[in-house]
Order: sequence, then C-alpha cells, then structure tokens
Amino acid sequence: QRVEIVKALYRGAALLILDEPTAVLTPQEVDELFITLRKMAREGHALIFISHKLHEVLDISDRITVLRDGRVVGSKPTADTSKAELARMMVGRELAVAGERIERAPGPVRLELRGISALSDRGTQALRQVNLQVRAGEILGLAGVSGNGQRELAEVITGLRPATAGQVLLGGEDLTGATPDRTMERGLAYIPEERNRDGMIREFTVSENLILREHAKQPYARAGFLSFRAIERISAELIDRFNVKTPSLDTPMKNLSGGNVQKVILARELSRRPDVLIAAQPARGLDIGAAEYVHLRLLDQRNAGTATLLISEDLDEILALSDRIVVIYEGQIMGEVRRESATPEQLGLLMAGVAPEARAS
Repeated sequence: QRVEIVKALYRGAALLILDEPTAVLTPQEVDELFITLRKMAREGHALIFISHKLHEVLDISDRITVLRDGRVVGSKPTADTSKAELARMMVGRELAVAGERIERAPGPVRLELRGISALSDRGTQALRQVNLQVRAGEILGLAGVSGNGQRELAEVITGLRPATAGQVLLGGEDLTGATPDRTMERGLAYIPEERNRDGMIREFTVSENLILREHAKQPYARAGFLSFRAIERISAELIDRFNVKTPSLDTPMKNLSGGNVQKVILARELSRRPDVLIAAQPARGLDIGAAEYVHLRLLDQRNAGTATLLISEDLDEILALSDRIVVIYEGQIMGEVRRESATPEQLGLLMAGVAPEARAS
C-alpha cells in the first residue's frame, strides 16, 4: 500500500482515491497507513477513502457520504455522526444488535485436522502442519491477512485440493483425500470464498441452484427423472425461509444481487442440516444489511449444534461471531485465543507472524 501511495505522489497526484485500502493489512499496519494519510491531508492532498468498515471511516475521515443502491443517501461531518447512524443510512432501517448466543459447553469434536500440509496452485507450500479442532455448537474463527493459506485450507477440508501430509477427520472418520460428494454425504456444508465462481452456476435458475447438491436424490428426482413439482415447492419454501428477493424461481442467478446470491447458497447448504459448516469470507462484498443476515444465520447454526469454521479477513466479523479464534500466517497456525480475551492488537501481531513467545521476550 505504501508503494502504491508513493507511485501516486510521484506522478504528482493531487487527489488520491483509496478503495478498501485496509483489506490486506493487519491492525498495526492500518494504524501506520492512517498516519500517512493524515499527513497527506495536512499537506493539501484531497483523499477519498472508500470502505465498508465503519470504525475506520469514523477514524480517518472529515466528512462521510453514504451510498445506497447507487444513490447518495446523505453526507455528514464525521464529528456529527455515529456508527449506528451510518449503519441505519446504509441499510434504511435499524440493524439488529446481535444474534442470541446461547452460552453452553461445546459438544464433541466434529472436525479435526492433524498435521495438514498442502501446496498452492503455483506449487509452493501453502499449508504447513496445520492442527485444529472444531466442536459441535461452536464457531472457530480463522483470522489472517489474505493469501496466508486460508483458501487452500478450506479446499483441503472440502475435498477440492489434495493434502500432501496429514489427516482430515469428519465425525471421527478419516476423509483425507475424499471427494466433495463424500464429504457432503458425511455432513459437511461449504460456503465458498468465491461465491460467483464456486458457489453457483450463473446461467442456471434460482431453483436449479437450490437443488445442485442433491438434484439426483429424492424428493427432487425419482427413477432418474426430475420431479418438477417437488423442486418448485421446496424451492419456494427455501426462498421464503431465507428471505431471497428474486422475481421468480426461474430467474437466472446472474440477475440477483450479491446478497441474494449468498442467501441462495445459504439456503442450499443450511437446509441440509449439516454437522460441520465451512464458511469462507461469508459476508465479503455484501452490504451491511445482507452481512447482518448472514451473521445471524451463522449464529443460528451454532446454537443448533453445528460445528462452524469461520474463515475471514475481517477482524470485526471474527470477534463478533467466534467462540475461539486461531490465526494463520504463511500456512501455519500462530496461536489460539478465546473470544472474551481477544483484542485486535493481539490478533494483529499474530497475523503479522509475531509468535506469543517472541512478544514475551
């Protein structure tokens, strides 16, 4: 990010537009970036800071303009507004404070990784001896700066990428190297990071995407033929239950908003009542209202006993939803902290590769 700013200044830029500039930074690096931005503003540069992270907008800006559906909702001096007011402007209504979190001891281990290693698409080492456990009725948050092995970890668990070492156990059964179909049959659900590429087929209709996982099974099919009445009935129920806004069941998925695409994926995956849920960046790119809906659904799954691995680069999301938090750096687990005792500063150091013992010394 510093290099990009220096390049812009070298070219003599008087106006600098920063679009989600903190997405790949640790909290400590964000603080350093903001020092640089404030210095630039004092020196007479004009800055436009685009972000969905309200606390950052309130920290760095002088004025805030809110857009909703491509239109300006309002503009206010930063000193005269609050996070709650900005959220209300962004969504057009009051947001839920938080989902109900039922406090109870977690159940048995549903997902376990033992010494998992794997290669990236480039053939370099992406995961190095990863060990973790996720129990029934808990959300384990996996935090880290983008590109530190999160995608490869999710793909190894779901059977989309081979492990070079280690074991994946689902419900105590060794499923290392199993196909995605096999992991699904053993109770795994997956909300992929790239929803438009891996989570749906753009040209298929809403109802077709809802049955993708089990289209060849009853009640969707009988004797090798699709049962269109059952597909229509169940799809309509899911659309209503998951509040999907679509003109019809036959609308192509490519015509839906990002939030509604994610709701269709949630409806398909969660309606199977999974034992284990892998949620990779589940609210990335969504407006604050759609993100709120996704978060409430994840908490509902936790309370229902699902073991959830939440993979996110958004520390606010991790801290709000997780029971335990582990941090990954360069394919290794750097440490684990409880939600109650975790701080952004502590997690930021782990995300930068600073081990606890190194800080102690």
